[in-house]
Amino acid sequence: MSRTRTPVVTGWFDGEGDDFRLLGTRCSACASVFFPREDVFCRNPACAGGVLEELRLSRRGRVWSYTDSRYRPPSPYVTDRELPWQPYALIAVELAAERIVVLGQAVPGVAVADLAVGMEVEVVPGVLNEDAETTWTTWHWRPTGVTA
Repeated sequence: MSRTRTPVVTGWFDGEGDDFRLLGTRCSACASVFFPREDVFCRNPACAGGVLEELRLSRRGRVWSYTDSRYRPPSPYVTDRELPWQPYALIAVELAAERIVVLGQAVPGVAVADLAVGMEVEVVPGVLNEDAETTWTTWHWRPTGVTA
């Protein structure tokens, strides 16, 4: 039986492989960039407001900070309570062109010991969870040069 691939949050990312990108918005008045995307108004308090245009964010950035998640998060985060909790690395990535920092999980197999502030990473498609019918897709950060 084939699972349906469903984004965890619709409209936050698109594409496959080397074309995979996070989707943000840019204000036409002040050039502020937002992720997650904003569809209603510019969140910059110094801006009088402009048209928000969809923007495909940079594919690569640099590790700004990182940590590990060693506890099972509370609901509504969905995990299989029958399986032991698997810690994962969480990375804050600075996208220089957009002047923002985006948070996300590292690809499976990359731990905090593999990371360093300033190292280059790239956004890749990932899987958050699977059940009998659905593969819930998301994004992961992968150090460049790693093919996992």
